[in-house]
Amino acid sequence: MIFQSMKMAWHAVVSNKLRSFLTMLGIIIGVVALIVLVSIANGATSSVTDQISSMGSSYLTVTITDDKENPLRLKELSDFCEPEEVDEVAPVSWTSVTAKTSYSNGTMTLTGTTGSYADIQGLELFSGRFLKQTDIDNNSYVVVITKDTATELLGRADAVGESIKLNGKSFLVVGVLSDSSSLTQGTAVSSSSDSDDSDSSSSVQLEGYIPFSTMTRLADNVLDVTMFYASGTDEDSLEPAENALTELLMERFGQDEDAFSIVDQSEIMEAMSSVTNTMSLMIGGIAAISLLVGGIGIMNIMLVSVTERTREIGIRKAIGAGRGTIMLQFLIEALLVSLMGCLAGIGLSWVILKVAAVVMNNSMSFTMDMKVVWLSVAFSVLIGVLFGLYPANKAASKKPIDALRYSG
Repeated sequence: MIFQSMKMAWHAVVSNKLRSFLTMLGIIIGVVALIVLVSIANGATSSVTDQISSMGSSYLTVTITDDKENPLRLKELSDFCEPEEVDEVAPVSWTSVTAKTSYSNGTMTLTGTTGSYADIQGLELFSGRFLKQTDIDNNSYVVVITKDTATELLGRADAVGESIKLNGKSFLVVGVLSDSSSLTQGTAVSSSSDSDDSDSSSSVQLEGYIPFSTMTRLADNVLDVTMFYASGTDEDSLEPAENALTELLMERFGQDEDAFSIVDQSEIMEAMSSVTNTMSLMIGGIAAISLLVGGIGIMNIMLVSVTERTREIGIRKAIGAGRGTIMLQFLIEALLVSLMGCLAGIGLSWVILKVAAVVMNNSMSFTMDMKVVWLSVAFSVLIGVLFGLYPANKAASKKPIDALRYSG
């Protein structure tokens, strides 16, 4: 009986191809809207989350907003490592300088810090070493640069032992980082090679790391520690370290909690995750409205179909077809239209996401979330059943004698 009902439903759908397609169009648009919008939202939020993750998420950022005319000195920073909950601390400051070599020149973003910075941020070296305590103590004119910076300014990645002039002062390159991921607050700048054609230039973010003590001499706006990073000994939670630092800072700045702020990077990640999940649900909810509109279209067309086939229903009932058989036929027909629209929408969504990835030059990853796909299928089935139920019931409720007398 079910096979026969499916066969008749298929015949009814294909016999009115244009009407069936227009009916499915609402479901197609709804499915495409749901899958594409949620996938694009997930891709965009994943990109932002990855960028935040690349900056590190297992450290605390301490910012001093009011030093109470008693600024924090570099030599005092070691006091914040005394609590057992705190592993390492590293001061940070930034400035922009003009970097120049015989090969190239450009504007470089410099970070003034100490050797602990590399451990806190998880930096990896390509060659050479990072900053040492002797560099801090001696105010050494040494610099650690990224691989891209080395290639751009010196023409090769292995640049340890070379010299770079920063604001006219010569700095010795003692290390090159293994990657060029930005961990500073700088922006991409253009640098041009003197040895190449003067018109040729490339946009490269030039970055360097120098001793904090040297930074205070190089930059006029950097005198004392106004920001530092701290890592905790507990890998699972930074809360003990945050509590220990808060206690020390409260004591240092006269119990004024407004004199400083402590930001947990992992909390930012959790907040981002919460926001992105909410956004995805909201976008999915908006897109799901299109599916409801498509369901109304199915019910409308099925009601028309019931009216058109009134005599057919009367004949089937006259030769013995029961209420359940008639109802099943029209219910399967509505379900078939809904599922065909859903499958077409899934295929079209896949094409749109591929095109979007090409247009964005693969800068964002747009992958079809299978959870959303299965949700679309389930929602389409639900819509097919719910919006097909009333027309099917109306068809099954017709009396044979009245149906046979119907002249249209």
